[in-house]
Amino acid sequence: MADEVVGIVGAGIIGLAIAREITRRRPGARVVVMEKEGRVAVHQTGHNSGVVHAGIYYPPGSLKAALCTRGAALLREYVQEKGLPYVECGKLVVAVTPEDVARMDALAERAGANAVPGLRRIGAAQIREIEPHAAGLAALHSPRTAITDYTAVTEAFAGDVVAAGGEIRTSFPVTRITSTTGGVEVASGAETVQVDSLIICAGLQSDLVAGLAGDDPGPRIIPFRGEYMNVLPEKASLVRGLIYPVPDPRYPFLGVHFTPRVSGEVEVGPNAVLAFAREGYRLARFSARDLRSVAAWPGFWRMAARHWRTGLGEMHGSISKKAYMKAAQKYVPEIGAEDVVRAGSGIRAQALDRDGTLVEDFRIHRMGRITAVRNAPSPAATSSMAIAEHILDALGDG
Repeated sequence: MADEVVGIVGAGIIGLAIAREITRRRPGARVVVMEKEGRVAVHQTGHNSGVVHAGIYYPPGSLKAALCTRGAALLREYVQEKGLPYVECGKLVVAVTPEDVARMDALAERAGANAVPGLRRIGAAQIREIEPHAAGLAALHSPRTAITDYTAVTEAFAGDVVAAGGEIRTSFPVTRITSTTGGVEVASGAETVQVDSLIICAGLQSDLVAGLAGDDPGPRIIPFRGEYMNVLPEKASLVRGLIYPVPDPRYPFLGVHFTPRVSGEVEVGPNAVLAFAREGYRLARFSARDLRSVAAWPGFWRMAARHWRTGLGEMHGSISKKAYMKAAQKYVPEIGAEDVVRAGSGIRAQALDRDGTLVEDFRIHRMGRITAVRNAPSPAATSSMAIAEHILDALGDG
């Protein structure tokens, strides 16, 4: 509607995809994006590995499955229109044990139900044809899986929003959200913004910001640091595309894998270790407030009781480069600890229910004029444009 003001908290890829979609659907509306950092795409978006997922892993019928397929198609069209990097390097999901093969076959059924384009099961000889330096008993080959630069995509979304008359307020950490008779007041210290409706896309801070609006305390965000290695340039050519393990369904993370970047580098990782701060990109970063938040959530202790052995293994890999690469070397034997250097890290905002259940699907809460994206794990970047469509449809913009 004309003169409508829509607020967005968070200038990551999801927040700005939603802001862009609003400008497309509501030409008379004004969009105000509020971001606590000094620029867009600082946290999860800016530390993303750049993979455009094809939809292999997600339960059929889930939001993840539906929005990944739609989002990948929208993203591909968008980056081509904008001239941004996009490389269909393909992915191998490789089985190295008989147990892996059984899980891989179940995964293939799931991927088939999700209509993953071009997916096929291949044997050891075909693995070598696609990735001459990889090893495995069998694999799923996804030729349409791609890589891109999600920071560049997010910056392009921001450009579209501003060009359409929207505003992006950086260095605006939200400290108060108040529902009023005619809308919502969003405050950062003494500065306030009055909007007719508000959409919260706060990533690592999503539960805290939603709490300011009166939302439920659960799910709680538990931060996990994912650490990467970079393959030395003289060995980077040994990896052509993405090489992933078959995921263990008992654990929410995909395991250490090989990922080419659009820059030409090849990453190994990430692992997944509990971070001591929501923005704890370095091991030494510590936040008493964030640790109290984790420790006070009963679901954390229930999760820890189930997964403590896995957690100890991840911590060992974090400390020891040799231990870190032991798992990765099963897939590319010629790349070992001496062939990599420690690189950057990212933080995954893992949502956890009170009963200790790891929230796997996207979760969106609605509170009158306020909508909160409470869980948006991978493939959220791939799905960002489809998530924007989904939220706007739910708000009556279909």
